[in-house]
Amino acid sequence: MKLLVTGGGTGGHINPAIAIAQYFKAEQPDIQILYAGTPNGMEARLVQKAGFDFAPIKVKGFSRSFAPQDILHNISAVETALLSKRRARAILREFEPDIVIGTGGYVCGPVVAEAARMGILTAVHEQNAFPGVTNRLLSHRVDRVFLAVEEARRNLDPKAVCEVVGNPVRESVVFKSKAEARKELGLDDRLCILSFGGSLGADTINRAGADLIQWHYRQGLVNHIHGYGKLGREKFPRMLAERGIDLTGNQDVRTLEFIDQMDTCMAAADLIVCRAGAITISEIEATGKPALLIPSPNVTENHQYHNAMVLVNKGAALILEEKDYSAEAVVSIVKKLYGNRSMLADLSQNASKLAILDTAKRIYDSMTALFSERKR
Repeated sequence: MKLLVTGGGTGGHINPAIAIAQYFKAEQPDIQILYAGTPNGMEARLVQKAGFDFAPIKVKGFSRSFAPQDILHNISAVETALLSKRRARAILREFEPDIVIGTGGYVCGPVVAEAARMGILTAVHEQNAFPGVTNRLLSHRVDRVFLAVEEARRNLDPKAVCEVVGNPVRESVVFKSKAEARKELGLDDRLCILSFGGSLGADTINRAGADLIQWHYRQGLVNHIHGYGKLGREKFPRMLAERGIDLTGNQDVRTLEFIDQMDTCMAAADLIVCRAGAITISEIEATGKPALLIPSPNVTENHQYHNAMVLVNKGAALILEEKDYSAEAVVSIVKKLYGNRSMLADLSQNASKLAILDTAKRIYDSMTALFSERKR
């Protein structure tokens, strides 16, 4: 069998594609796998690290602005789109895949669309509650649309054949216990808050981290691990200083630019304060962690808000929208949870009920069954 996977732009598209490819490889060691992605995107580096062959294809997204520079960009994007169709066709003819699976991002469009036109078995995987534009456009053309959550279905073509399969989650996140994680990190039994805004960081999450630290650090109420990200390297220390926070010698609060033990920290946490990216949401569900979600409003179609509301509507998380953010608001919510451990337990239990832990297997089983049917 030959499998071609494609997806790019962000880790939220790339990591699921790699996880799916890895599962196919584990089940069929002799399978040939090719990853099609942009040569200058994150995928080129991550796919090489994962050990899969890589086929470069250039694509450009379209700007919705009518500024002169954006008009010029869109003209260039049209030219690139025409070339990307030809390049996609060439990749498919040379590799001759049996199955093509896309996980979103602009690069997914020409590859999956051409594969469907050529009669190759195709699928897309949508990580968010509000589907991205590429997957929306492809949904009626592919053989299967795999969804992370049922709520995404309402924004797809009515003719799309959908299956809810969740998002792939790292095994290290799922299987580490709280006790062993706390021992590894040297934490005691006090409530542990984990706050982070991703590898780049997010100003509002950093404000939340600083505001919460100001509330608890003098009294030693909790353990707190905060990841401030690359963009917070200079800003976050200033936020602490503005609040009169001096963490010298403080063992209860750990502030890091990048949390490289995220699986361990998630396992140790009693409460997570973070954005609402698709994979983060799935990891919260998989670990059954109570969460205060502060969705980024600066994403396509406001999809993080939709992701967050899937949990909120099921009693599995709390939300604080960025437009409503204040130090008083975030501290009030966390103080309430600190004083109401049964509420934390309810959030945890409801988050666990939403978890799907065998996403890649579900996709593999579905696509190989379709492939077998076609061969008959």
